[in-house]
Amino acid sequence: MTEPSANPRTRSWIFYAALLILFWGVWGAFSALPATRYGYPDEMIYCIWALTMIIPAAVALRGATFDRRPAATIYGLLIGLTGAGGQLLLFQALTMGPAYLIFPIVSISPAITVIMAMVLLRERVTPLAAVGLVAALAAIVLFSVTSAADDVSTGPWLPLAIGICIAWGVQAYFMRKTATIGVNEATTFGWMAISALILIPFAVLSMGGIPTGFPWQAPVLTAGTQILNAVGALFLVMAFSRGKASIVAPTTNALAPALTIVVSLIAYQTLPTPYGAVGIVLALVGSTLMVYSDEKRGEAPTPAVLERSES
Repeated sequence: MTEPSANPRTRSWIFYAALLILFWGVWGAFSALPATRYGYPDEMIYCIWALTMIIPAAVALRGATFDRRPAATIYGLLIGLTGAGGQLLLFQALTMGPAYLIFPIVSISPAITVIMAMVLLRERVTPLAAVGLVAALAAIVLFSVTSAADDVSTGPWLPLAIGICIAWGVQAYFMRKTATIGVNEATTFGWMAISALILIPFAVLSMGGIPTGFPWQAPVLTAGTQILNAVGALFLVMAFSRGKASIVAPTTNALAPALTIVVSLIAYQTLPTPYGAVGIVLALVGSTLMVYSDEKRGEAPTPAVLERSES
């Protein structure tokens, strides 16, 4: 038996997390264009996003073995349905309440991932990484905070926002869990794509049918932006399969909005709000501390790595 080397596998999460941040950061800057420019319904944007998931899924599954174990199927569906279901709930919540109150709640989802990973997977966070974690979580909230009207009260959107937060936090945890039992990335992402497609009829029903009357530019622009979202989701799965959930989740959730603000600044000639500026600094500091701490301490290889090294 050769001695397992954890570093190449576990450190590679940084590369895929960087790609995720790049794709989601750019996507975030332009994702609203179909709705703001053409009034394209959010539910149709979901449907097109679900269809674009087929492209990276086909690439990921090419040459890979689809894991048919019951555990892989169960976890795959849990990941896919919590992610896609959260998207549908988000569209519904945004029709009921203000985005500037909904997104701060949703953005706390990495905290749920971190808690679940520490309790259920026994992942440990060093003091330096803990400081970075707090900074990253604070940055996530600041990116979503805007000036709110004093007369806005809670409503039916509140439980939906909490539900989305829980769903996406649980989804990220199960992404990491699948790696610890040896499920390959292609299988996980394949189930994510299948789950997204399964929920398309619910999105269409909520619109009362497929809307017409929009120029061809609307669906084309939507597809162009949502492919960035879909490919970024694949990189998310790859990052979680290689790195600790307690590190990957807050790092990616903090830096992607930071890049979105920078791209928006360049593309739209706008300045970040004071909250956004502080958030960028906290995101950079927090992610740097977590990555540096992870590099210094090192990780034990996942069971999948040990299994390959022993063969």
